[in-house]
Amino acid sequence: MGQIKQLGTSQNGGFDMKIGAKTVLEGVHLGDSIAVNGTCLTVTEFDTQLSDFTVGLSPETLRKTSLIELEAGSLVNLERAVQPTSRMGGHFVQGHVDGTGEIVSMEPEGDSLWIKVKASKEVLKYVVPKGFIAVDGTSLTVVDVFDKEECFNFMLVAYTQQKVVIPLKKIRSKVNLEVDILGKYVERLLSSGFVESFKSS
Repeated sequence: MGQIKQLGTSQNGGFDMKIGAKTVLEGVHLGDSIAVNGTCLTVTEFDTQLSDFTVGLSPETLRKTSLIELEAGSLVNLERAVQPTSRMGGHFVQGHVDGTGEIVSMEPEGDSLWIKVKASKEVLKYVVPKGFIAVDGTSLTVVDVFDKEECFNFMLVAYTQQKVVIPLKKIRSKVNLEVDILGKYVERLLSSGFVESFKSS
């Protein structure tokens, strides 16, 4: 995790965000991508001695994500781009946020935590039980989908709770959502008419 050090308006109408972090800065270069709460952003400045880096947020990013709600002192999830030699322990997360959700309940069960999130129908149509979804950049397994409530839920085990920012949020907090890219590819393929044209050829 990292901590927001400073937020400021940039010349292009967006914002510059300075984030304090240590582990993600090893071997970093200008122009590298670092995901902040699941949003892929470009490093525009960094200082390894001060352990911080700066990213720019465009007006479109501010409209599509929950990053506009951050303030100095906020904790955020940080992740560098995966390397081809890395072991895949979750699913492919691109950092292209599909929309935001709202936390509607947080209920402990033993040392685990149940979290239910309300999402738009455009996002929810790609969410399936036992499928993957990224919440603030954290790859998670969906437990159930509640279509009538327009919600889905997942469980965080004790270890995960210590490593991500989700448990620090409150009811009605916004979270960034990125659905599994495979569902979108399949939808695009079926809706394009290519499959039918291939069958008839």
